[in-house]
Amino acid sequence: MQALSLILILGGGAVLLGAALVLFALTRFLGGGGSLQKRVQDYAALPKPSAHGDRRRSRLSHLRLRLNAMLSALNSDKIGLQLMQANWRMTVTEFVLIRFSLTFGSLMIGWLTTGSALPGLGLAVIAYLVPGLVLQRRIGKRQIGFERQLIDVLVLITGAVRAGFSLLQAIEVVVREMKPPASEEFKRVLRETGLGVALPKALRNLAARMENDDLNLVVTAVEIQYQVGGNLTTMLSAVTETIRERVRLFGEVRVLTTQQRYTGYLLSVLPFFIGAMLFIMNPEYMSRLFEPGPILCIPIGALFGIVMGHIVIRRIAQIEV
Repeated sequence: MQALSLILILGGGAVLLGAALVLFALTRFLGGGGSLQKRVQDYAALPKPSAHGDRRRSRLSHLRLRLNAMLSALNSDKIGLQLMQANWRMTVTEFVLIRFSLTFGSLMIGWLTTGSALPGLGLAVIAYLVPGLVLQRRIGKRQIGFERQLIDVLVLITGAVRAGFSLLQAIEVVVREMKPPASEEFKRVLRETGLGVALPKALRNLAARMENDDLNLVVTAVEIQYQVGGNLTTMLSAVTETIRERVRLFGEVRVLTTQQRYTGYLLSVLPFFIGAMLFIMNPEYMSRLFEPGPILCIPIGALFGIVMGHIVIRRIAQIEV
């Protein structure tokens, strides 16, 4: 315990020293101006703020720019893609700094309030995992929402193209008429094409963010149409009908496998319920199951069997459409 406390003290001191060095470098960077600020001002030509609130926002914007430039080594393509999938308006550097600040702060709070290093360490692990879990939950929620809107988006695009619009103009109609997340994602496609990215490439980026098989089918069809030509309206109508039938078939399969899935849930939960009832009725009888030790005992093997059985039932009931 003393060795662990010494390690945590040394680690906390190292983190504080690193934070002091970053703050010192940031102070010098902000005070010195630097060539980066000059280049940004030359190209951006930002007007001088007139109000106090505008000056504060301008300072925060410049601070974010310089902080991200100074800590660019923290950038990660994987985290950057996840932030785009979640539509969080922050950089990878800011997300990493927030995550480690919460971790270190939770470690110090748990340590100081309890007087022991282990509660602080446990709280730090939880604080480190929470931002990632929230990010994944946000990504999953947006992807499910986009999947539910995809049929309506394709119908709207097909109707606009049939009316004489180009594909880009049809995407603009989607941005105006649809709700988030579809409008946000297709607005990003328009922004990328406005910056010079080819439309098939922008659509591939959209497919990478949404990770949807139906959208991959649409993007593949658009790429083929761009390469070999053809009737775009007929192609979009065929793809829309294919996706609609696939969704209908997937719904039917889920209805047919409902009994098997819920049977698996029931069989997985039932042993715990029965064990709890027996503990209440006769705890002395149930306590003998944990002999000869807490590791090599019957409940450990039973738990392993329950988990394996649940996995096998889920695999049997899972049918790919």
